[in-house]
Amino acid sequence: MDYEIGNIGRVIVARGFEGEDVYAEIESLAAKENISGAAVLLVGGLRKGKVVVGPVNPTGPIEPNFREFDDAREIVGVGTIFRDETGPKMHLHAGIGRGEESIVGCPRGGATVFCVLEVILLEIEGVNAQRLVDPETTFKLLSLVKR
Repeated sequence: MDYEIGNIGRVIVARGFEGEDVYAEIESLAAKENISGAAVLLVGGLRKGKVVVGPVNPTGPIEPNFREFDDAREIVGVGTIFRDETGPKMHLHAGIGRGEESIVGCPRGGATVFCVLEVILLEIEGVNAQRLVDPETTFKLLSLVKR
């Protein structure tokens, strides 16, 4: 396990509005505020989304298994923001539910706000981290860049 030790910088409190794209809004805010790294906390509602709930085949090539919804659900999520070559990128995992049905996973296939979404960004300072392509998985994974 690689690690670095940093400090918490600014704390940003934001509100998302009906129909906004969760990823686009949060990544745009991080870019505007020049955030290189942050912890992300979310609570509120999603109108619709497409959530990765694991691989289609856990022993074969990694292919995402998606679940979709379009019926207004509750969300509680935690994630991170680190930059790749294009800017801040969020990695989020969440519990998303309505009534007796719940989905737990990564809503990277898209997510839009239902009514309100409360977002807390805890800026991480003093850590040299970024998302780089991992040659084995071809995913952009968190990499601690040695100074």
